[in-house]
Amino acid sequence: MNNKCRLFWEDYWKEKSEKAPADAFVSAWAFGSDPDHLLDLVKQGKKTATCSGHLFYEKEQEPLPQPGQYAVILDSQEEPKAIIEITHVDVMPMNEVPVAFAQAEGEGDLSYDYWYREHKEFFTEALQSYGLEFKEDMLLVCERFKLIHSAS
Repeated sequence: MNNKCRLFWEDYWKEKSEKAPADAFVSAWAFGSDPDHLLDLVKQGKKTATCSGHLFYEKEQEPLPQPGQYAVILDSQEEPKAIIEITHVDVMPMNEVPVAFAQAEGEGDLSYDYWYREHKEFFTEALQSYGLEFKEDMLLVCERFKLIHSAS
């Protein structure tokens, strides 16, 4: 997490007149395909879930997200704009993701078909950089979260 994100995190807690949780794990990242649009959906309360390929955590040797962790959400210019708290994490095959989770991602017409089509396209492209092909049962890390702070 860069200095700008660290200040955003610290300023949030100062505004609340509270201390940040001493043992909090905080990451900083932007949503995948359209960071500004997806960030806007989070700020509107329409997007309360996201997913990523389990394989990418393995390839990049990154730990899986855990409930109780926080993330500073960046816009397309890598400016911190929101803070979310992860509330639930499941790992499951893409073709077993429930409709309710797809809807919680808040995108498009909120249908499962839209969610599946868009995610298949996104993962197909992302897997190419590893020389891999999309499989409908690829494992996804499905996160639910709540917005705890948004920049005005």
